[in-house]
Amino acid sequence: MTVHFIGAGPGAADLITVRAQRIIAASPVCLYAGSLVPAELLEWCPVGAQVVDTARLSLDEITAILVEAHSAGLDVARLHSGDPSIFSAVAEQARRLDAAGVDFDMIPGVPAFTAAAAALGRELTVPGVSQTIVLTRVSTLSTAMPEGEDLRSLGRSGATMVVHLGAHRIEQIASELADNYGEDCPVAVVAFASRPEEIVVRGTLKTIVELVLAAGITKTAVVIVGRVLTAEGFPDSYLYSAARERSTH
Repeated sequence: MTVHFIGAGPGAADLITVRAQRIIAASPVCLYAGSLVPAELLEWCPVGAQVVDTARLSLDEITAILVEAHSAGLDVARLHSGDPSIFSAVAEQARRLDAAGVDFDMIPGVPAFTAAAAALGRELTVPGVSQTIVLTRVSTLSTAMPEGEDLRSLGRSGATMVVHLGAHRIEQIASELADNYGEDCPVAVVAFASRPEEIVVRGTLKTIVELVLAAGITKTAVVIVGRVLTAEGFPDSYLYSAARERSTH
């Protein structure tokens, strides 16, 4: 039997893969991450399924449920918001399942930053402007950032910067990135991307703090910083260039 770590997407229930929906519908046990996972997804659970909200459970308590289900021969759909590969807390669960001899796999999901980019109607890798995206977060009391991964260090490249769950630290973000990006650098903050309550705020590193505070955004937001947000006059991609030689066969 298998524990399936499923990326449940950024919030909209229909932003989930066909594979994930099929697994949810076939799993007798479903664990989901509280308010971060759309309640509509739970409607796909089979009749009589054990459905557990993990919002108030410790890691050991969650692991115990997963191991118990495995021992009973039951597949588990373990729903996480966004994609399991990014800021999902899957790594520590997987480590414990490995130690317990429990098989698991990972089903990709739509991460919050791509939903935010879609809300903005922008590509984050624009030819001649930026071909690199830095996905990061800010240090908190609970989880410090590794040495060398502070915003000032990461910002030296000038690459498109995506800061997850950073709205509550917007002053810090604006201050630490201004030296490398310039105060006139475009910034967008997208809260609750893909959800009905989605909020989009656009500004610059100089103006974004006031705009975010005025909008009342404090959590569940993605901060995107980079010239790609307002890029114009950039060269066309070579992929579709008329100058590119194409086979006639």
